[in-house]
Amino acid sequence: MTDKTEEKRRFTRVMHDSRVTLTNDAGTWETQLIDISLKGALVVKPEDWQAAQGDTFTLDIELGDHGDIVIQMEGAAVAHSEEDSVGFECLDIDVNSISHLKRLMELNLGNADLIHRELHALGRLSWPVH
Repeated sequence: MTDKTEEKRRFTRVMHDSRVTLTNDAGTWETQLIDISLKGALVVKPEDWQAAQGDTFTLDIELGDHGDIVIQMEGAAVAHSEEDSVGFECLDIDVNSISHLKRLMELNLGNADLIHRELHALGRLSWPVH
């Protein structure tokens, strides 16, 4: 990752090993999560991946051992695609999913104040949470 990309990044990312299902009108792909933030996710690029920047997907990110806890980013746009990974910007998320995501971030970062500042920044960006 370039220094310029790091400077632009406003939201802390945490690595987490989770199964991810990507879904849109073109199909469904199973892959693995690389890292996640309050504003998006980076996943391993699925085989036969043909999506373009800006295409939207639903991301189902399984957190529990049995897939019993799921973070669902109902609107996630392809922000960038590299040789081995795809980055998504979260455009829409439900209240239960943002609660699970917030808790995951708190547990991994150990800094609730940082998470609250980032959530406040999301509010200023008028990010739809329903």
